[in-house]
Amino acid sequence: MPERSLVFPPEEFRDRTRRLQAAMAESGLDALLLTTPADIFYVTGFLTRFWESPTRPWFVVVPASGDPIAVIPAIGADLMGRTWLGDIRTWVSPAPEDDGVSLLAGTLRDTVAEGGRIGLPMGRETHLRMPLADHARVAAAIGARCFVEGTAPLHRVREVKSAREVAAIREACAIAGRAFDRVPEIAAAGVPLDAVFRRFQAVLLEEGADWVSYLAGGAGPGGYGDVISPAEPRALSQGDVLMLDTGAVRQGYFCDFDRNYSIGRADDASRRAHAALFEATEAALDALRPGMEAREAHDVMHRSLLSAGQTPLGGRLGHGLGIALTEWPSLTDWDATPLREGMVLTLEPGVEIAPGRIMVHEENLVLRADGAELLSPRAPAELPVVGQ
Repeated sequence: MPERSLVFPPEEFRDRTRRLQAAMAESGLDALLLTTPADIFYVTGFLTRFWESPTRPWFVVVPASGDPIAVIPAIGADLMGRTWLGDIRTWVSPAPEDDGVSLLAGTLRDTVAEGGRIGLPMGRETHLRMPLADHARVAAAIGARCFVEGTAPLHRVREVKSAREVAAIREACAIAGRAFDRVPEIAAAGVPLDAVFRRFQAVLLEEGADWVSYLAGGAGPGGYGDVISPAEPRALSQGDVLMLDTGAVRQGYFCDFDRNYSIGRADDASRRAHAALFEATEAALDALRPGMEAREAHDVMHRSLLSAGQTPLGGRLGHGLGIALTEWPSLTDWDATPLREGMVLTLEPGVEIAPGRIMVHEENLVLRADGAELLSPRAPAELPVVGQ
């Protein structure tokens, strides 16, 4: 009987686990405890929307050698049993008196010798998905073993994508690209922005997205105020700039890019801003190479926008992408993370057109040995016009 595995063949997850164990050894870790949806999916292929419920904690222990161990609520046993993991330990949850605490502590004692170090992601872009009080109880129950910082091995391994991961992200990008091509079907003067958002999500699903975890954007005369707001019922008007930014999911992997549109004829400032963003993205696509630092990519886009007479937005101008909508590194002026072959990144330059009016542009790419390869279909160089 062939091995069971969700999303990808089992060798994909075995390879991830072995690379993770090698990185753990370099950090002196005897095990790694994972609690979050992305990390657990990464090593198991356990893909579910049930993570939306915060009621139950879930755990996967990655030992120094051998296969990971799932310590999970019984409600997930059947689905986890369809992954490549063979050791699945369950309890009936929710159980306020002991919600997996004793089972997890026993698993860690079984897996790690006394005096051992158990890595737990504690750094930037991590969180602990279990009650803090329960974590303290586990720490007290594992004897002469201790929890230590475990972020670096996980980050270093996850940030370089396999061929299968890149293919999944490329497919998500293609789905979103087809949906963006259909924006003229749903956006025009007089159409409320919240109706555009609802229709765009439906189009993403029609084009093949498994679900739409993220959709944001904005619209306003000659620009918009931010890039994270939910949609308002305000009707689009001639001269508005509409932006849609989506994190559609396919096989557990995100795309994350946006597109800008002018409702009717765009003003000169909007057209210049769009052209400058396009050129800043081109400059970064041309310059990116393995070995650069994240802050150098930021600098390329920042300087390009300044040379075009634009006012760059502060903060980061791109980030990592994968099984989370945003991953490390951050393309900021302070992030010295080396860019490596196989990283999937977004380029996201933005400009302030006028006080309270901005424009942001985003593309997705994978970094190859000889430079950037686009995964998202390239935006047009000129600001597209819809709804005339």
